[in-house]
Amino acid sequence: MDVSEDLEAPVDYEESGSGPTVVLAPGSCSTAAAWRPVISEWNGRFRCVAISLLGYGGTAERRTADDHSIAHHAAMLESVISRCGRHAHVVGHSFGATVGIAAALRRNVHLASLTILEAPAPELLRSCGEHRHYEAIRRMTRAYFDDFAVGNADAIGGMIDFYGGAGTFSSWPARARDYAMRTTHVNMLDWASAYGFALSPVELAAIEIPVMIVLGGRSHPAMRRLNALLGQHIPGATVVELAGAAHFMIATHASHVAEVVGQHLDQAEARRAA
Repeated sequence: MDVSEDLEAPVDYEESGSGPTVVLAPGSCSTAAAWRPVISEWNGRFRCVAISLLGYGGTAERRTADDHSIAHHAAMLESVISRCGRHAHVVGHSFGATVGIAAALRRNVHLASLTILEAPAPELLRSCGEHRHYEAIRRMTRAYFDDFAVGNADAIGGMIDFYGGAGTFSSWPARARDYAMRTTHVNMLDWASAYGFALSPVELAAIEIPVMIVLGGRSHPAMRRLNALLGQHIPGATVVELAGAAHFMIATHASHVAEVVGQHLDQAEARRAA
């Protein structure tokens, strides 16, 4: 299968395994390869189509500084799902999970299920009156953007440490740090897309597919609260906390992520069969 065929622009992807189709969307500063540790744990039991988001890997950017709507990301994901067949589960990490939520709300394609691994959707915090947590994320992005504007090439490290805890960025391999710094401008568009994504309990109440939210026990309090709200307002959603994990759980706790997500996918398949 070539998921880039008939799409508006190239989409970078990796495909492996057989069984129920699972489309995996990574977060910012990464590519489809970020899912390899989780996919290897499944040992081929799912047909996995891991993609790179807009502007990362070989996936073409469709946004501009003036038009950075998350709709561009959602449309790309919908095109991939359509090419994969009529029945596909979506698993998203970080900004990839926010894109998955956008696609679920648009309903242009059917999602068999949605798994959300710590989605940064800050406007939900504001709409729910969680101003302290909303401002924590806003302060981080302001400082990060300002730091980059004065010429600090490694400004993105502040954002990474916000997610993963102090010292996370410096602990990454040089190759990963270099890629994050090279794609800072793309990540800034991701944040613009996220802040422009109006999200409230009213919209979330319309999601009718099986949903699981996974959050890390050691993640930033603002991200934990945001994702707890997703679980609270999406009907029937399951919330799972991974003790000891933080935001970058698909790398640090791949086996645990594979286990809980695999169970969710199996349950969704069983429900569909019944």
